[in-house]
Amino acid sequence: MSKSVYVIGSLANPEIIPFANRLRKAGLDAFDEWLCGGPEMDLNWQKYEKARGRTFIEALQGHHAKHVFEFDRFHLDRCDVAVMVMPCGKSGWSEMAYTIGRGKPAYVLAIDGIERFDVMIQFCTKIFTNEADLVAVLKEEHGS
Repeated sequence: MSKSVYVIGSLANPEIIPFANRLRKAGLDAFDEWLCGGPEMDLNWQKYEKARGRTFIEALQGHHAKHVFEFDRFHLDRCDVAVMVMPCGKSGWSEMAYTIGRGKPAYVLAIDGIERFDVMIQFCTKIFTNEADLVAVLKEEHGS
């Protein structure tokens, strides 16, 4: 059985689902279900919490925030490897750092390159600018 690949990305990135589908087609177990809430999920949560008069710190203590966090962390822990599809925001970088901190391989896919250079990206296992090369490594090192 192939190892599970946690696909990290932005809620607003329309390429996440097609990318995960291509991983599945290549025989890899890709996890992208965090995207089910859609591209406006975080904005809708923020609007809801502000309408309740809650601050960001208070909102993080709510059932929704706790549930979503535990859902994502459970699957980050369950998966064997992570791939962050660029561009990506703060949450994605946090998930990448968490994965690396747990001693798991963590790759970056930056087909359009990296807009803002950052030396700390060297914490990741490897950076790819070509999806086929990434998939080949995933299949070779993390496939069935």
